[in-house]
Amino acid sequence: MTRRSHILEVWGDFACFSRPELKVERFSYPVITPSAARGIFDAIYCKPVEFRWQVTCVEVLSPPGYIALRRNEVKEKVNARAVAEWMAGKKPPEPIFADVDRTFWGTDVRGRTQRQTMALKDVHYRLHARIHPWTEFQNRQAALDSQFQRRARSGKCFQQPYFGCREFPAYFRLVEEEIPAPAPIQRDMEIGWMLYDVFDLSRPGKNSDEPAISVFRADLRQGVLEIPSYADDAVRKPKRRPS
Repeated sequence: MTRRSHILEVWGDFACFSRPELKVERFSYPVITPSAARGIFDAIYCKPVEFRWQVTCVEVLSPPGYIALRRNEVKEKVNARAVAEWMAGKKPPEPIFADVDRTFWGTDVRGRTQRQTMALKDVHYRLHARIHPWTEFQNRQAALDSQFQRRARSGKCFQQPYFGCREFPAYFRLVEEEIPAPAPIQRDMEIGWMLYDVFDLSRPGKNSDEPAISVFRADLRQGVLEIPSYADDAVRKPKRRPS
């Protein structure tokens, strides 16, 4: 079975690929992470029951540059299960209040706060990825590849792709030329341990799955970041709990 490599050129004004060890203040990796790159492909074409994306390579086309942003953010997070219950009418919706303080609730866990973000600016990448069908859908490899090509060529997507945060939109075009241009930046960089993904990519996922954070050693060589496959030993994955 031959898996076709798909190439997207993506760019945008801002990006933030947050380091998971920093809980409050966001500080971006200097290069897009495999999970963020996968998210861009998913935004264009995604059938999680049939296949998953395997990002294989990232070409950095613009030198990484940082910009400091300060934003007002709400302290609470929306619970996905609660939203599903609201939509099904099982529970009444509970709003998130932004302009409240301790005098209103008697606690500081609600309301909004200012947070610092060290984001990237003027990002430009070329992303390489392949469609990996699950076992029972491997006979649909050619059809899945063709469907993605048609969607990406015409600019279709299920949702606006973004660079790490939804407020940082990513623009894209399908690369079909034999010799893509422009060339990657001529720079080497030892990034160190980088987030690979937050889900278990060895099997089809479910909405009830717990996060499964994986990492790998990232090294930029002449502007190119090679991404190992998820099954590779170079990807450090959490141990599975006995079922």
